[in-house]
Amino acid sequence: MSEKRDPRARWLDEDPFDKMNNNSKTYTRARDDGNWRKPHIRVVTRGGGQPFFRTFNIPTEPQRIPIHKGSIWHFSKTEVEHLTRATVAFTIALAFMSTGGIFGAISQPMSFIIGGIIYFIAISPAFVLHELAHKFAARNYGCWAEFRADSGGLRFGIILAAALGIVFMAPGAVMVAGNTTKSQFGKIALAGPVTNVALWLLGLIIVLFGFTEYGIIKTIIEPWMWGNAILGTFNMIPWGPLDGKKIKTWSQSIFYFWLVVCSSMVWFTLTELPNLVG
Repeated sequence: MSEKRDPRARWLDEDPFDKMNNNSKTYTRARDDGNWRKPHIRVVTRGGGQPFFRTFNIPTEPQRIPIHKGSIWHFSKTEVEHLTRATVAFTIALAFMSTGGIFGAISQPMSFIIGGIIYFIAISPAFVLHELAHKFAARNYGCWAEFRADSGGLRFGIILAAALGIVFMAPGAVMVAGNTTKSQFGKIALAGPVTNVALWLLGLIIVLFGFTEYGIIKTIIEPWMWGNAILGTFNMIPWGPLDGKKIKTWSQSIFYFWLVVCSSMVWFTLTELPNLVG
């Protein structure tokens, strides 16, 4: 199959899962309630997508996916709601992290609020733009793609942050439906970590040009770079539903190249960034 987009394809806007049979064991509305979804891309196919199902160890059960015209920038009301819910929950967890947990938040409410605002500005783009990169890459190949929050993952992340002051959260996944080649699917997965690399490099440019002399930028830049370095590297792990497994399935050489790039970001942020920021 050609790497170019099929000219017969059209932009997909409506959620194909809404119209699927509720009695189906594989494609029910439960796919959207967030109870069992793992983070990042899941793909449903209209046929010819076996490599993607093998990646997730899900048996191939092709469904008919309706095709609709629309813009690459289309966001349904459901997707906006889920993105908002995930971002708010992520921000609350980060605010708890800034105070060391719920007891610190109770004793220092202003620190909780200010910490939430700072980390929202510094780290939320790493998560949101990572997910949107998956969405836009998938839609570029004519697929339906929308973000869905994982309610269980959000609850766990907030509770963990409140109890221990540690943020470890699976906010949700970009759901994808449509026909893609193995290469296209790998590129959809790679779009997320590459976005984190680009955001990290933006932070490095700001540091090298000396903009950290401004107080607010100095406060934000370290968590900005840490957030992108960790998120990009974590998602390159070749395991389960993470991006790394899909990328490695597509191309081992590309996988190892970007794994080294992401790991280098963590090393640089740990060893060199403190000296540059001062």
